[in-house]
Amino acid sequence: VQLQASGGGLVQPGGSLSLSCASSARTFNAYAVAWFRQAPGKEREFVAGISRRADYKEYADSVKGRFTISRDNANMAYLQMIGLKPEDTAVYFCAARYRYRDDTPSNRMDEYNIWGQGTQVTVSS
Repeated sequence: VQLQASGGGLVQPGGSLSLSCASSARTFNAYAVAWFRQAPGKEREFVAGISRRADYKEYADSVKGRFTISRDNANMAYLQMIGLKPEDTAVYFCAARYRYRDDTPSNRMDEYNIWGQGTQVTVSS
């Protein structure tokens, strides 16, 4: 299974971006998906996660109310970001792990075994 993240770019503070994560898996709806980010000089951190059937979603406190994670019934997951702040500047990664049931997505990086390449998000005026 491979993941491909896209949609990053340069945006002004207060602006919006939508990231996409495309999977090669034919059964992507059996995987929980999460977005992580890593700013320069900082550790990679959890941003948002969604369960295999999208019944459960989790967000980092720093993005609640501004970011929305979603997925379709095929092979895509998304991260809609509004009200972007300079501190949201980072490389964003999508990650996935197989789940036998629909449960709360983990916020632990070490529990995801499938990772895409990152996409750069820069928030600056």
